Amino acid sequence: MRVIAGTAKGRALKAVPGTNTRPTTDKVKEAIFSMIGPYFDGGLALDLFAGTGGLGIEALSRGIDRAIFIDMDRISVDIVKHNVTAANVAERAEIYRNEAGRALKALEKRGSAFSLIFLDPPYRMKEMDALMLDLAERGLVEDGAKVVVEHDADHVYPETAGAFEQLKYARYGDTAVTIYRYNPVRSEHPMEE
Repeated sequence: MRVIAGTAKGRALKAVPGTNTRPTTDKVKEAIFSMIGPYFDGGLALDLFAGTGGLGIEALSRGIDRAIFIDMDRISVDIVKHNVTAANVAERAEIYRNEAGRALKALEKRGSAFSLIFLDPPYRMKEMDALMLDLAERGLVEDGAKVVVEHDADHVYPETAGAFEQLKYARYGDTAVTIYRYNPVRSEHPMEE
């Protein structure tokens, strides 16, 4: 596993030992960033089920200003801390050990709004559309933000979820990626074109 492009290109990233986390492969990561970027002009990213932190670190390497990494697992949090340091982006990263729902409540209190959100949970968790609606309800999503959901290819997410519209869907073996854009104005005025 490595950073594919940007300021940290080529830096090796440590994986979480064991089989509880499934890091995004370089091939899938490359595909994701070609669909959503490939580069960014600032913004705040959220890597909610961070695992190794690979997606958030790639976003930082490609121009996102700051990223918040959240994972419930202590070992994953330690690996993310190691990886942001290895990629030389630690000063632009915040890392927290927390459960997703509780983390969203804490972020809401801070008044954070994200332009890029990565949701790459354990594949048994299939309610990312509900989580996206929760993010929006809490004011954590900027207008026009992109949300990347990495999931089991057997699970299909809806074309729309509230103000989230599906932009792209791609399948890579057992893994699928569904990308949404948050467009609250369009969802409030669906008849205006």
